[in-house]
Amino acid sequence: MADKIRVLIVDDVAETRENVRKLLQFESDIEVAGAARSGREAVQMTQELKPDVVLMDINMPDMDGIAATEMIRQRDQITQIVILSVQGDPNYMRRAMLAGARDFLTKPPMADELISAIRRAGQMAQTERSKAVQIASAPAMAMAQQMAAGLSNGKVIMVYGPKGGVGTTTIAVNLAVALNNTETNVALIDAKLQYGDVAIFLNEQGKNTILDLAPRADELDADVVESVMIKHSASGLHVLAAPSRPEQAEQVTPDQFSKLVKRLRQMYAYIIVDTASALNDITLAALDGCDVVILVVTQDIPSIKNARLFLDLLQSIGVQRNRVCFVMNKYDKRISITPEKVAENLKQAVGGVIPLDERTVIPAVNRGIPFMIDNKVQPCARAVLDLAGNLRAQLEKMNNN
Repeated sequence: MADKIRVLIVDDVAETRENVRKLLQFESDIEVAGAARSGREAVQMTQELKPDVVLMDINMPDMDGIAATEMIRQRDQITQIVILSVQGDPNYMRRAMLAGARDFLTKPPMADELISAIRRAGQMAQTERSKAVQIASAPAMAMAQQMAAGLSNGKVIMVYGPKGGVGTTTIAVNLAVALNNTETNVALIDAKLQYGDVAIFLNEQGKNTILDLAPRADELDADVVESVMIKHSASGLHVLAAPSRPEQAEQVTPDQFSKLVKRLRQMYAYIIVDTASALNDITLAALDGCDVVILVVTQDIPSIKNARLFLDLLQSIGVQRNRVCFVMNKYDKRISITPEKVAENLKQAVGGVIPLDERTVIPAVNRGIPFMIDNKVQPCARAVLDLAGNLRAQLEKMNNN
């Protein structure tokens, strides 16, 4: 990277602060910007120094590292936090990630592990800072031009599982990352309005939500949308999160949701919608407005049964089968229920098979970093890339017919 990664070290033990400083001084691309002795001091120094990365201890006397992390991230969306703790408890890790930490390391970390974490976080911070400058200099110009021209070319892909727990959010998030590039921008909508987790999967919780756009569905313009959508620094995705509280879900009406998706078609090449398994009004609105439904099934009889019922429903309401992309998720070769057998049972061709890969998927969820960013060579990532290619071909074929 052209600029050095500026690091703030936070620990109440002077010896620890000095040891980390000495370790980092030998790295030519890393600069120690300062050191703080407490959580409160860390919050203050972050505002003053604007570091790229904060190395944050958890256990401190006045304000613990998790509370300090949450306060820093509320005020500064560029600085990235790497938590250091003697506690390797997964609950600590989960709390840290929910507070907005980018990474979590157990003390004492290996030198290579610590430096790699700093470089990853530093790159994210510098990418986020660069995007902030671009947005400030040319706010939503391209989007405004598209909307003024009345374009409506974006494709809406609904990710749906008629049974809970089949992994729709994992697929929606990683598929969105796979489809997003400089030529095809992607918006990711969390339509699980009561208990949506898209923002947590991307470590972007606690920011704007669909409630900031839905009430203005009749008067949306590019500037408004641009100001509300969460910009995910690591992937470039634009994200519309679910409401922060379950009872707020009722504030979004199906009509507002449909108008919102229609507007986003004019601004994005792809709109990925992660939907709840219950066929509520919002899920039905997403179904009505989508180009393709990714039907997610796993290798258990209830999931397959529900998929069959859903396909029967589609037939009864006049939705063509060519709008369905059947995906088997969490595929385990040791189980005799194969994708081919399920496809034959459902009379629906296989659009994608994503293998069971808990060692990749679960850590990615807990860290808030999609595996399509960090682990592209893993089997599950290659399967998502194949799915993205199949979807493009399916949409192209539909356009030509």
